[in-house]
Amino acid sequence: MKKRYKSIWLKPFAALTLAAVLSLPIFSQMAATKKVSAAVGSLSKTERELARNISLDSIKKYTNALAADEMEGRGTMQPGGDKAANWLATQFKNLGLKPLGDKGSYLQSIKFKETVMTPETMFQVGEDKFKLGSDYGFVPLPFKKSNGSASGQMLFIGYGMELFSRSTTLAGKIRGKIIIIIDGPPASIPKKDWEKSGANRKIFQTLVLSGAKAVITIGNGRKDDKTEEYIDYFGRRRVALASDRDSSAPFHIPPMMMISKKVAIKLFAKSDISFAEARKKSETTAFKSFKLNQTAKIVTKYEKRRGTSSNVVGFIEGSDPTLKTQAVLFSAHYDAYGIEKGKIYNGAADNALGTAEMLSVAEAFSKMKIKPKRSMIFLAATGEEYGLYGSKYWAKKPTWNLAKIAGNLNLDGIGTEVYGPVKNMVGFGAEHSTLGAMLEDVAKSYGVKLMPDPQPEKKVFTRSDHYSFVQKGVPALMLMGAPEGTAKEIVKKIKAWEKANYHQPTDDVMEDWHWEGAKTVADMMGILGLRISNQTKAPDWLPTSKYAKIKR
Repeated sequence: MKKRYKSIWLKPFAALTLAAVLSLPIFSQMAATKKVSAAVGSLSKTERELARNISLDSIKKYTNALAADEMEGRGTMQPGGDKAANWLATQFKNLGLKPLGDKGSYLQSIKFKETVMTPETMFQVGEDKFKLGSDYGFVPLPFKKSNGSASGQMLFIGYGMELFSRSTTLAGKIRGKIIIIIDGPPASIPKKDWEKSGANRKIFQTLVLSGAKAVITIGNGRKDDKTEEYIDYFGRRRVALASDRDSSAPFHIPPMMMISKKVAIKLFAKSDISFAEARKKSETTAFKSFKLNQTAKIVTKYEKRRGTSSNVVGFIEGSDPTLKTQAVLFSAHYDAYGIEKGKIYNGAADNALGTAEMLSVAEAFSKMKIKPKRSMIFLAATGEEYGLYGSKYWAKKPTWNLAKIAGNLNLDGIGTEVYGPVKNMVGFGAEHSTLGAMLEDVAKSYGVKLMPDPQPEKKVFTRSDHYSFVQKGVPALMLMGAPEGTAKEIVKKIKAWEKANYHQPTDDVMEDWHWEGAKTVADMMGILGLRISNQTKAPDWLPTSKYAKIKR
């Protein structure tokens, strides 16, 4: 495939729908080195030496190797993922790390299962047949009996508000119909109030219990409408741990879908009103449901198979006879979306770059004549993109005593550190443990300003691999470097990148990347790890943190 050089985050609708269903009542290196030396005057001699050994050239080399087309997107349960894991294991071995995987190897094998929608899957209205993954997508439901078909007349119910009226007869009209509903809430109802009331849950309960043949959701067209993005994800293969069990439903659960605006317009083609007008009228209290005068046909056909992918784990033994039984855990996920429908998702920024930065830190520690007091574990996790599966597995079946993990430092992002020189940094989780103060001290040495989470509504702290260890009582930080600018300016750049490249085949190594920013992040990760390793007392939770009660 042609090489490309083109210029922490989904909160899927699936979770909302699933919650509704499941709650049913009945169920250049030299120049860079000079800049580092000038910036880190307050660091110790050992820390300055470590920073010099974190090579900008190595970060570039490792990133380009992982993000190359030859790695086939490093997909979980795909050949490219195995190729990347073996490549990482070779790097660990060459750096002198000791294996910490299965049977004296660097690989910790994990059993996965994959679900793919077959070509028989279809959505048709009249003579129009639509394309899975671009025109429509099925909301994932964890039930054994997922295959099936549905056909019938389409009934448009707006936002479903009519179902809350005591005088409505709508519930009786639903049986046998394919229901078309707009993703709520209506513009007049604040989103927080809508969520607090459980409106979506109540609506989907009613639709299922009233015998809807299928439920099709269309976007509301407002600024935060993510329908097209969700459709893309819902058209991809799904990966889960083989040990995750599918649920059994006591009655029929209809197919649940999302459709694009283009398809929505065609659904209203034989109505007395256009889609745009219908969506506008749905905002009024006088709105009443109506038929779309067209028949839809839906076929869902899934194919399932099982396989494996591997975490890659190695360690550098500590120098202190007592403290070396404890360890600092460095982590970064190496997986991306692999190959989907013939396209390679190279995942250069997310997260070949983070993995390369972590690997460069391991390289620098391997060169130290006197190793840090505590041991240093390096975990390249698989399966992160589908649910933090690799880190969850290691946290459940650790190859090191989890009670003796002093702290975790994680790298996972969208390449904000290569937008320019790093002048800001977010330490996700800094407010929860003593690691926050340590990060602040290192940041001052680099002239980097610590910034609170610029998008708290996305709850990024809970959405990357470090959180698997937080849930086990291990203090953790995820580091995100960013260029000069206000939080608003940085978020604007993040959103522009997400729209163009996030989880897309266009996430490649770019010619305009500012690699020195990546080195700054790696430097700070390494120095933080060194300090955690050498201090007498391991990091701890702050009394104000809700995680303080979790026993490590």
